[in-house]
Amino acid sequence: MFSCGTKKNSARDKTRTPTPLDSHSPVTPSSLRRNLFNDNEIPNRPHTGTPAPWTPRLSVLARVPQVNKNGKEDHTNPIKPVFVSEFPQIVYDEQATSPHKRVIFEDCGGCGGIDKSTSLAWIICGSKVFVWSYLSPASSMNCIVLEIPLNDVDVGNYDAGSWLVSVVNCDSSSFGTNKVAKHVAVVLCNRKTRAIVYWPDIYSQSSNAPVTSLASFDELEAVGEKTPFKRQTRQSKQATDLNGLNVFNSVIASAVPSYTFACVALACSSSGELWLFECSPTGIRRRKVYENIVNFLHEGGDLGNLVSNKGYPRSLTWRFPHHSTKESNRQFLVLTDCEIQCFKVEFTSGILVSRLWSQEIVGTDAELGIKKDLAGQKGIWPLDVQVDDHGKVITILVATFCKDRISSSSYMQYSLLTMQYKSGLDVESTNDRILEKKVPIEVIIPKARVEDGDFLYSMRLRIGGKPSGSKVIISGDGTATVSHYHRNATRLYQFDLPYDAGKVLDASVLPSADDYEEGAWVVLTEKAGIWVIPEKAVVLGGVEPPERSLSRKGSSNERSAQEEIRNLTFTGNFAPRRASSEAWGTGDRQRAALSGITRRTAQDEESEALLNHFFNEFLSSGQVNGSLEKLETSGSFERDGETNVFMRMSKSIIDTLAKHWTTTRGAEILSMAVVSTHLVEKQQKHQKFLHFLALSKCHEELCSRQRHALQIILEHGEKLSAMIQLRELQNLISQNRSASVGSSNSNVDIQMSGALWDMIQLVGDRARRNTVLLMDRDNAEVFYSKVSDLENFFYCLDAELEYVIGPEHPFATRVQRACELSNACVSIIRTCFDYKNENRLWYPPPEGLTPWYCQPVVRKGIWSVGSVLLQLLNDTSGLDKTAKLELYSHLEALAEVLLEAYSGAVTAKIEREEEHKGLLNEYWERRDALLESLYQQVKEFEATYKDSVEGAEELNEEATMKITSHLLSIAKRHGCYQVMWTICCDVNDSELLRNVMHESLGPTGGYSYYVFQKLHESKQFSELLRLGEEFPEELSIFLKEHPDLLWLHDLFLHHFSSASETLHMLALTQNMQSSEEEEQVDMKLKLTDRKSLLYLSKIAAFAAGKDAGTQVKVDRIEADLKILKLQEEVMKCLTSHEDKQLVDDQLLHPEDLIKLCLEGEEPELLLWAFDVFAWTSSSFRKTHWKLLEDCWKKAASQDDWSKFHDAYTVEGWSDEETLQNLKNTVLFQASSRCYAPQSETFEEGFDQVLPLRQDNMETSTLGDMSSSVETILMQHKDFPIAGKLMLMAVMLGSEHSGDDRIEGGPSPME
Repeated sequence: MFSCGTKKNSARDKTRTPTPLDSHSPVTPSSLRRNLFNDNEIPNRPHTGTPAPWTPRLSVLARVPQVNKNGKEDHTNPIKPVFVSEFPQIVYDEQATSPHKRVIFEDCGGCGGIDKSTSLAWIICGSKVFVWSYLSPASSMNCIVLEIPLNDVDVGNYDAGSWLVSVVNCDSSSFGTNKVAKHVAVVLCNRKTRAIVYWPDIYSQSSNAPVTSLASFDELEAVGEKTPFKRQTRQSKQATDLNGLNVFNSVIASAVPSYTFACVALACSSSGELWLFECSPTGIRRRKVYENIVNFLHEGGDLGNLVSNKGYPRSLTWRFPHHSTKESNRQFLVLTDCEIQCFKVEFTSGILVSRLWSQEIVGTDAELGIKKDLAGQKGIWPLDVQVDDHGKVITILVATFCKDRISSSSYMQYSLLTMQYKSGLDVESTNDRILEKKVPIEVIIPKARVEDGDFLYSMRLRIGGKPSGSKVIISGDGTATVSHYHRNATRLYQFDLPYDAGKVLDASVLPSADDYEEGAWVVLTEKAGIWVIPEKAVVLGGVEPPERSLSRKGSSNERSAQEEIRNLTFTGNFAPRRASSEAWGTGDRQRAALSGITRRTAQDEESEALLNHFFNEFLSSGQVNGSLEKLETSGSFERDGETNVFMRMSKSIIDTLAKHWTTTRGAEILSMAVVSTHLVEKQQKHQKFLHFLALSKCHEELCSRQRHALQIILEHGEKLSAMIQLRELQNLISQNRSASVGSSNSNVDIQMSGALWDMIQLVGDRARRNTVLLMDRDNAEVFYSKVSDLENFFYCLDAELEYVIGPEHPFATRVQRACELSNACVSIIRTCFDYKNENRLWYPPPEGLTPWYCQPVVRKGIWSVGSVLLQLLNDTSGLDKTAKLELYSHLEALAEVLLEAYSGAVTAKIEREEEHKGLLNEYWERRDALLESLYQQVKEFEATYKDSVEGAEELNEEATMKITSHLLSIAKRHGCYQVMWTICCDVNDSELLRNVMHESLGPTGGYSYYVFQKLHESKQFSELLRLGEEFPEELSIFLKEHPDLLWLHDLFLHHFSSASETLHMLALTQNMQSSEEEEQVDMKLKLTDRKSLLYLSKIAAFAAGKDAGTQVKVDRIEADLKILKLQEEVMKCLTSHEDKQLVDDQLLHPEDLIKLCLEGEEPELLLWAFDVFAWTSSSFRKTHWKLLEDCWKKAASQDDWSKFHDAYTVEGWSDEETLQNLKNTVLFQASSRCYAPQSETFEEGFDQVLPLRQDNMETSTLGDMSSSVETILMQHKDFPIAGKLMLMAVMLGSEHSGDDRIEGGPSPME
């Protein structure tokens, strides 16, 4: 990697004979392109590179991966890199014709790179910069060519390797996502001459003109460059420029928020200067913001011997890679010889740059970073710095020059220093140490060959790829090394293509299909295109660090490649020692791709091979002799689901890649019948696989033991049929478009247009990112090949729909594209329904199994399209009647399949007894939204038809009725009662309503209950009861919750006793404050209404016949009638009380009525309180005995008993006078109403709760002094004086029969 390899014995001019691998398609890279870089054109270039110590050295052509027949990667060499794509053809053409093509290979420094945020690759050839998206397939790769605006005399002085390139993502919507950036700027900075070239927007025709800025003579003279345009020899140039104080070492750039096509670039030079360049389409303003950001005069004197200041500051990087356009500033880090410095750029009108903090990483404190002054240390070089995507972890590549004190030999040690921000610190307001070590220093190579400064400064660091925590180190001589902490030790994997591939220019991270996941490492080579290092290759192919250099030069004590490979693999499988959690290294979580490797045992491999053998034998001979027994013995039926061997076999059939498809034909291949033919061949083979399962009795075994696996196998058939139908739909769309545009457009152009084509591209691109082996395939080819991943089509519908149907499209185009995608969704799901109906006997029992089209990802995708259709349908300003009808039909079909998917998902959850309330609510909400919107459109159609001429009106009504009938059938299947009711009401067809009610019965009344409820809300009681005669069971369920009609129904059925009870209960029901939904259901009864209901209840009770319980019911009704009448009288007396705001229709509880009487001052109110007690029940009196005591206490206080006693004593009342005077007291009257023989009391009398005299109680029923009327009176203040008169009043009242004479017995005073 760092130095030129040794010359091979083979002749340099010998033409390489193509290997047999070269004849197979795809031939990537092509031999013709590789011949452009024949070794004869470059003196002293060996035919192949020096072999890496642990991998065989093959030519790059022989190492291009070949896809086997089943479309799987070749497991015989799991540690090889994977070829992704070639350079665009225009790059090869320029390299072949440019007179400076040799310069780009030999210059120190890179001439190409990859930008992680935009997934753009770039390469400089001569005076041109080529920029393209390496994720695009070869057939659709669009390469942007940027001309460096220099004249021919200056070209030789602007060598490609002297440029620093910064690609700027100006599209804020794509920050931190996998979305393609639509606005990208490019900044070029020449390291030697400090020239700046700026392209504001490389994708724009109007804003693509370059803006240049050359350094002034004074600026160059100040840094010692006085002859910037003089061609120097390569040796002197490397010696003076690259390590001199005048060159720029690093450049970064950022878009300026709120300014269109404006960027800010920052560059640091080896002289310690920090320069700022304000770039805009009108010009570039350059200024030096810091004179010296490196302290050359270190205290102590010894640090200068350990750290070389020459060439620093070394690297610039943004603290947060993803910048929000709402932020007014941005921070960046500077790596110097001994510290990290943090600066802030204020995006104001003046673009201010200020230093926030700095922290030493090379010093005497080992906790800070790298400890100096250790024995044997001769020099420390921080080489590069990188920050993770979250801006929290900083990784620094460090080289240390050491000397062994025993052997006196010198060596280099390479390490990775990982720092993180301390929690709870404000980096803008603290002077404390900002960073701390996250993990101990990771030594990559403990002892390596000593390298010079040029080599060290050429090294670059990249972080963020798979496996999690791995890093890539790139050096200027053309190699890349992946460092991965694995099994408690650092392991290295070297990407080292032979010399006919050129150098490694850069490395980055392949964007994952899921934004939250990391991607595999992607490598840009000089002549061999772009390659990917799979995660599996790093984990399985990494070796422990030998004593060697990171360059191409090997070391004598390294082990052979074969020895390393033998330690990695064994026959037919991977090493068992890797099937453990340690295989995940320092990753935060396990990876699904590698988990599949570790779970596959030798038994799995044997079962799969055995099944493959039996199936191939069946294909050739049609025999299945003994297959079941042998497969069962091998354990083929022990795994269920996606790990089942039969499921994997089915998946390999439907996912087979076509070998005859190539990477360069693109959409042209899709215009041929080869796609449909290949899909049909897959379908035929899959059908034969099902026949094999049936004939071998494996189907029965799977049906009884592995239902889930059998379900997936049959779903593969569904998806295959759906993919064939989708292909036919694509052909139909292309034919229709061809007919509409005529012959002006080519067939390929027609194929590569439309919403379905765009969605196919997105799905194929996602599959290519998930499987790096498919990166060199076309998006459409991958889509039509990876049939088992059809769910990704719906995933992209949900995640990427705004890019297919965007607001920038005209309204008519959005309608067309939405209908096209809707048609695709409906075709897929309906094809699956048809396949399932045709092959229903093959399917296992469905209980608890969720079909693939009922999964959340599918439902979300369909709903996303449905939401767009709803929005377009509501915005009908740009639609005519025909277009509106077409949009309606698409939405109706889409709603039908979506609701079927929800229904299947809910059913499966119920069968598995899982929580389904949330899913059910979502189902109901989307069902109502879709169907109600559809019917609203139907009514608008009908309103439009009324304006039609009379002759066409009948036809229009017939068409409307047809649409309505279909919508009604959908609503019936999914229980959308609101739409069903609205349709029946608008049609005004009672026969239709009855038919729908018969067809929509349910355990709780079904649709009939909903109809009864609607009739009840509209107070159509007679219609409700007449309709209920046809649905007696449903009506009885409804009337149980509506007693206001239940008694009528009972009377109709001659259930008089039940009617009486219902009327009695209804009369005493409180008027509740009903909710909004029940507002029409509750009845508000006045007291007169309640009395009427009680009279009706009494009549119904008599009509039921006389029995033992009839009189009790009648007595209770009469008692309640008396209480109601009493309440009326009480309300009349209280009308003058301002503090009582009671209305005449409020039914008071007996307790409240008694309390209300106690609050009054009139004696009659108090006596009514005793009447209420008498007319309630014995249980009420026992429960409210405390309230009864209060009534007696107040009754005793109504008269002046001391005055009574004085008059009785002074006047000497006779018995008659005493009786007459006491009869007027409240105590006498209360006692007469409660205890007299003629008193009316419901159930047991008062004496069972509160007797008159204490001595009449054998035991105290209440357990305290208040257990009789006598004890209550004893608490009165006048009882000591007039107690005998008080007791006389209650005793005379209890014996009072209505006349003025006391019948027999002694005198009351006795």
